[in-house]
Amino acid sequence: MISLPPKAPPGVVTSDALACDLACFPTRERYRDLIGALREDDFEMCVDLCAVDYLAFPHRALPEGVVATRFEVVVNLLSLSKVQRVRVRVQAGDESPRVDSLFDLYPGTEAMEREAFDLFGVLFDGHPDLTRILMPEEWEGHPLRKDYAVGRVPVQFKSSPGPR
Repeated sequence: MISLPPKAPPGVVTSDALACDLACFPTRERYRDLIGALREDDFEMCVDLCAVDYLAFPHRALPEGVVATRFEVVVNLLSLSKVQRVRVRVQAGDESPRVDSLFDLYPGTEAMEREAFDLFGVLFDGHPDLTRILMPEEWEGHPLRKDYAVGRVPVQFKSSPGPR
């Protein structure tokens, strides 16, 4: 069975992409609606959700009409029934990045959103438990941000048992 390539709703910028059938670039305001529309269009699986810090690449190539911000949230959706992939890239903001949570649409995103929050500081509005998942609760900052000081993470060594 051959299916037609997926289409984004009117007003959402799209482009060709590597390793997927379509890349969509919604605004933060249209992000959740786009994901919901794709869910209704048989994209039943959220394969991945992650954040990217483009601090060193503020002038990266993006489709016309997309205004680059420092942080981007990338979501990869899969339709098993159509054998198609869609990548959604939303510009999350600069100093205080935030987007809507996808938890109610794809419950499996709960841990992925917590990881993006913990390591990059991206806030997910409507997330049921937006707390750290990898770093200790008392940790200050977000270690995968490109401006996180080098060497700020102390190296801890344990003594080896050695020969007896």
